[in-house]
Amino acid sequence: MIDALIHSPFAEMAVLLVMAATIGLLGILLRQPLIVSFIAVGLIAGPSALDVVRSDAQIDLLSKLGIALLLFLVGIKLDVKLIRSLGQVALLTGLGQVLFTSVFGYLIGLALGLDPITSLYVAVALTFSSTIIIVKLLSDKREIDSLHGQIALGFLIVQDLVVVLAMIVLSAIGIGAAAEDGGHGGGAVLSVLAAGGAMVGLVVLFVRFIADPLTERLARAPELLVIFAIAMAAMFAAIGDVVGLGKEVGGLLAGVALASTPYRETIGARLAPLRDFLLLFFFIALGATLDLSQLGVHVLGAIVFSLFVLIGNPLIVLAIMGVMGYRKRTGFLAGLTVAQISEFSLIFVAMGVSLGHVREDALGLVTMVGLVTIAASTYMISYSHQLYAVFEPLLGLFERRGTPREPSDASAHRVDGYQVIIFGLGRFGTAIGLRLQKHGLKVLGVDFNPLAVRRWRALGLDTDFGDATDPEFVGDLPLAGADWIVSTVPIHPSGVSHEDMRTTLIQLTRTAGFRGRMAVASHHAQDTAALFDAGADLVLEPFQDAADRAVELIGGAPEETRTDIPAIETEGKPTP
Repeated sequence: MIDALIHSPFAEMAVLLVMAATIGLLGILLRQPLIVSFIAVGLIAGPSALDVVRSDAQIDLLSKLGIALLLFLVGIKLDVKLIRSLGQVALLTGLGQVLFTSVFGYLIGLALGLDPITSLYVAVALTFSSTIIIVKLLSDKREIDSLHGQIALGFLIVQDLVVVLAMIVLSAIGIGAAAEDGGHGGGAVLSVLAAGGAMVGLVVLFVRFIADPLTERLARAPELLVIFAIAMAAMFAAIGDVVGLGKEVGGLLAGVALASTPYRETIGARLAPLRDFLLLFFFIALGATLDLSQLGVHVLGAIVFSLFVLIGNPLIVLAIMGVMGYRKRTGFLAGLTVAQISEFSLIFVAMGVSLGHVREDALGLVTMVGLVTIAASTYMISYSHQLYAVFEPLLGLFERRGTPREPSDASAHRVDGYQVIIFGLGRFGTAIGLRLQKHGLKVLGVDFNPLAVRRWRALGLDTDFGDATDPEFVGDLPLAGADWIVSTVPIHPSGVSHEDMRTTLIQLTRTAGFRGRMAVASHHAQDTAALFDAGADLVLEPFQDAADRAVELIGGAPEETRTDIPAIETEGKPTP
């Protein structure tokens, strides 16, 4: 079987894809990102196991195209307006984490006996966190719009900028090394820098005069727009490689060229699956180059660096945010998002190997750290609230008294004497709040999404910013005089962890002294009995309730006027 595959590249690709799908499914069942599964495919298919990977040239070509496309999608997100919008906390936290990890990672590398250059490469590689994994996990948990989610996205942008700078510096080092070997030092460097300047100038001209009208015309045929974007990424990557800047920088510049167009989100969304498919071959090639028999040499180093990333990175984020006045809960949840290294870490060290700066065993070390940290941090982020409950008694030193960044802003609009407290300020919760206010009831809204809180205040309703699963926060709410608590918090479609948030809220409010009645929203009829058993007095089923009301109206029941109820702004779309 293996011998037949040696002479059939197509069959070899088919086997690799089947292995990727099978192992990827197993990884999903274990709640692991596909990066871990894809590297495992490379290890199993490589020479240390099944020895299936033989079409090195084809896999290498696909992997390089995948890297160029990855950098292209990073570049397309680097809009100037987005960079300018970075908050102080994102900037300071991102830079602080990068500085802390690189300095202490370098010292740890030296202590483990690595040479200075290898220690530097490993230290810089440890500073990058995986945007793909973090965004996916936060989105799955419906926390991407929460305060800690927005802060995490902010310092991920800072890390992306550091990635760009690191790639450019690495390319410049490669230029200098090649120039010294060729004996034309200064002239070669200057010529390459001139070519790089010309590429930047070309990007500026393209953005200024061509990008918008061209993409607008191409957008009339979406398939052509996608092909054009891929062509841009490949062309700039090829030019960058020819002039000495490297395919990575070239692909990045191609993305920057389209970053200011109104179609960048569409391009990014359509190219993401192709990027993931092509990166499969990068990780397969990476795993196939690792000698399993040699990985034991790096076990101690991998353990030390993994613990450093899993513990040190979250602690530094927690410390910086605490100094800036954020609550320990927000700092803890945001800090967990940087407890892993990313695909860029592997690409960065792979560039160092190609330049001859470090040996392949350094890439094996970083790969082992990547496997451990990505696998472990996935569970840490998925069960972040449970972990906070465990470590909360030890986190007091990371919180300033008064936490000026959160409660002063959130509780300034709150008074006592509320009759109804609503958790979850989306469209459903806001509609309920507006109608209760219309009927003369005093309503307090609670949400962990700063944008939802601002929308609620703009409608003239009182709000409090906080997390419904935080016992300290819930205990501080004016529960004693309330008649009703209404929970409309979003429910995770898979039913993991967020199903429990409703029962957790019931338990926390009862423990805090609430003696009124509880109304809980549910989108699944099978949950009704369980929610009543947990202590709910009323279960709201938005779709069923809306259908019943529609039947009443269609059947001739008099319609109540709603002309004095303003539209609800949700994600930029008014809902009457």
